[in-house]
Amino acid sequence: MTAVRRVVSLVPSLTEAVAATAPGLLAGATDWCAHPADLEVARVRGTKNPDTDRIIELAPDLVIANEEENREPDLAALRAAGLEVLVTEVRTLPQAFTELERVLVSGCGLTRPPWLDAAEAAWQGLQGEFAVTAVVPVWRRPWMVLGRDTFAGDLLARLGVRNVYADHPDRYPRIPVEELNGRGAELVVLPDEPYVFTADDGPDAFPGLPAALLSGRHLTWYGPSLATAPAVLSTALRAALP
Repeated sequence: MTAVRRVVSLVPSLTEAVAATAPGLLAGATDWCAHPADLEVARVRGTKNPDTDRIIELAPDLVIANEEENREPDLAALRAAGLEVLVTEVRTLPQAFTELERVLVSGCGLTRPPWLDAAEAAWQGLQGEFAVTAVVPVWRRPWMVLGRDTFAGDLLARLGVRNVYADHPDRYPRIPVEELNGRGAELVVLPDEPYVFTADDGPDAFPGLPAALLSGRHLTWYGPSLATAPAVLSTALRAALP
């Protein structure tokens, strides 16, 4: 196996994972890779429209991607140029831990980092404190919500938040806001990514329903933030509920 000395990451959470473990490996990352805040690497545009020519110019030993966040034609173009592309699939918390070890240890040749052990420990033994049903919008205009088989939905379920659309045939269904308000949910969960829901943009569409404004990074990213995610998410949920 060729030693990995240069990595381009096309996934913000994986960028943070590599940066927290071996920052010197990163040669490039997307414009959306915002953590760590002082990351100084070549930028290769977005997750859905990466600059494949620029990535090829960077000559990485490994490109890390995700089957949901990145488009197969872009990954195919990188492979056609002779680059090694490692594609992750993350739909559940256990998958996240498995894929993080695959990327860092098997893919990059690193020692398993202590933060990954801390993240696993943080999620062990959770008792589902909240026992509440919720709708979980992820976009507005049009309204889109978490449906089946999502990483964020799995995290919420482990905290005791039941997504009323968890059995929907689509993973991110488009649902009119009138229907969202008619499902009998006890809570609306509003993360700040991908859509930036705020106290002034989101809760207004759900009159009379408590709104939990959550950190999207702690709800949707699989990386070092998983170590603090249970506490951060629980605090926000607790503050929103009567």
